[in-house]
Amino acid sequence: MPEIPAEHTERSAVRSLLRLWPYVRPVRIRLLSAALVAILASCLGLVIPLVLKWMVDGPVADRDPGGVWLGALYLLLLGIVEALLFGLRRWLVARPLAGVEASMRAALYRHLQRLPVAFHDRWPSGQLLSRGTTDLMLLRMFLAFPLTFLLVNGTTIVIGFLILFAQDWSLGLVLLAPAIPLMILCSLFETKYAVVARQAQDQVGDLTTVVEESVLGIRIIKGFGRHRSQALAFRALSRRLRATELGKARLLAGIWALITAIPELAIGAALVLGTVEVADGDLSAGTLVAFLSTALALRWPVESIGFLLAISQESATATERYFEVMDVAEERDTEVSATAPEAGAKADADADADADVDVNADTEADADADTGACAMAKTGARPGTAPDRGGMAFEGVEFRYPDARPGSVPVLTRIDLRIRPGETMALVGATGSGKTTLTALVPRLHELTAGRITLDGEDIAALERPRLRELVSVAFEEPTLFSATVGENVLMGAEGAGEDALRRALAVAQADFVYDLPQGLDTQVGEQGLSLSGGQRQRLALARAVVGEPRFLVLDDPLSALDVHTETLVEAALRRVLERTTALVVAHRPSTVMLADRVALLSDGRITAVGTHQELLRGNAEYAWLMSGAEHTPAEEGSTR
Repeated sequence: MPEIPAEHTERSAVRSLLRLWPYVRPVRIRLLSAALVAILASCLGLVIPLVLKWMVDGPVADRDPGGVWLGALYLLLLGIVEALLFGLRRWLVARPLAGVEASMRAALYRHLQRLPVAFHDRWPSGQLLSRGTTDLMLLRMFLAFPLTFLLVNGTTIVIGFLILFAQDWSLGLVLLAPAIPLMILCSLFETKYAVVARQAQDQVGDLTTVVEESVLGIRIIKGFGRHRSQALAFRALSRRLRATELGKARLLAGIWALITAIPELAIGAALVLGTVEVADGDLSAGTLVAFLSTALALRWPVESIGFLLAISQESATATERYFEVMDVAEERDTEVSATAPEAGAKADADADADADVDVNADTEADADADTGACAMAKTGARPGTAPDRGGMAFEGVEFRYPDARPGSVPVLTRIDLRIRPGETMALVGATGSGKTTLTALVPRLHELTAGRITLDGEDIAALERPRLRELVSVAFEEPTLFSATVGENVLMGAEGAGEDALRRALAVAQADFVYDLPQGLDTQVGEQGLSLSGGQRQRLALARAVVGEPRFLVLDDPLSALDVHTETLVEAALRRVLERTTALVVAHRPSTVMLADRVALLSDGRITAVGTHQELLRGNAEYAWLMSGAEHTPAEEGSTR
């Protein structure tokens, strides 16, 4: 299970909710108007007790039927106007709040696309999904109801108590007496409810992750008969979420019971005292009726406090969860490496050399004629001219993952390698040596820890990412396709490429099978492209990499899922593409290595040898072992002799 993104921290709910202001600001006029309309509607409800007082002390006491009917008409009109005003409030907030939710979701999605790969490696996808769906739905509900009615009900309570004190201040004090204990209870409730609300929302994210993984991995689950274990895991998470939700319900039930019971006791006491005052002649019957009617009208604003506080706390935690993602720093367009001056000085010092860093210097000297001629043929350089400073260069590159322990050994250490313009370099190494990590550094999917990488002499840290990713095209060992058509998946590799480029790329990748699909290029490949075989997905990923005819090509074992015959055809077509680009190709098989002009051997995070395939076969035991597929390493074989 990936690491938990964040732990709950004590934070003011108000401070968290205030962070929504930039999104709410464009619709503030509509929200304020809706709040004013709701306050007016609520205050109309407080006029009804005054009409009742007039009726009891007037027409009823005077036995005037006409006055009673007139009073009833007033009450009916007040009820109709109140209903219309609440309907107007709903209309005022519906459209703008749907827009707020949509803008927040769009901002989250846009931000996720710009976050570094290391972030996505750490965060479970279900947690991100729940923040973009459930949490934003909670925030829309908060803006539509609790935010307005916390203001409306607060205003109604203040105005209601002013009316009560105006009618009889002594009875008003009786009803006001529970205010202090209620505020203490609400404060305690907020503190406890905030914790369980955060737990519940995080657990929803965990549950979403399990569901998503189970759907995407259904073939593995079925293939290994793991239905029961997955169901048990899902049930355990469901029960944990159920227990947390029941805890929330117990807290809400408790506060609701107390908020309901305490004011009821106060109203009962006021009724008894008021009746005594009426009997003594100190209070009119109409005033007592109006007082009690006003008190009863204030029941809902008071009782709803617990419910509104609960939703507000859930919304505050949803806001925290949303901004936990939004606060993560995006990839910077340009980043000047701290070691760039040193690397630049090193590059200048090597200017008179061949500009190829090669630890296997003896064999490289013998191969200069062949490899130099090959590079010149590709780039159009003439013999005897100064070596080109372009191409792809790794200068003192070091890398460790951001979440690595301080002082840990870097994944890559002092990588010095130069690929000449138009040259293809194969990268070979044992499993876990760092090949995939090295290739991911070129398009800046990860940031260097030290050193620099240059393309045609320009530091990639100084290039804007859109420009960098126009120059560099990649194909990964694990091909990822999207729920789109075949054509759309391939054309993701080059914005604006036409159908001719698409068909050329498919031909290079030997992906002519797409024309036999039900709708040809318009066939939907389905989620993750799982409707296709592994080899078909890999060929489409290769086509996506070459469709834009990039200047630099990075291929991570792009032919691993192909059969021998298809691999031969793809290699023949790919060779023509490689003649027009500078390429770094991760290779595990001799057939893939043969596509390259030279080979770099990566061992324990370091480049230990560079040369042609034949040179390394003759002069490097580790490389010969990797290419031979022998059971034991050279060191192991030596120890057994």
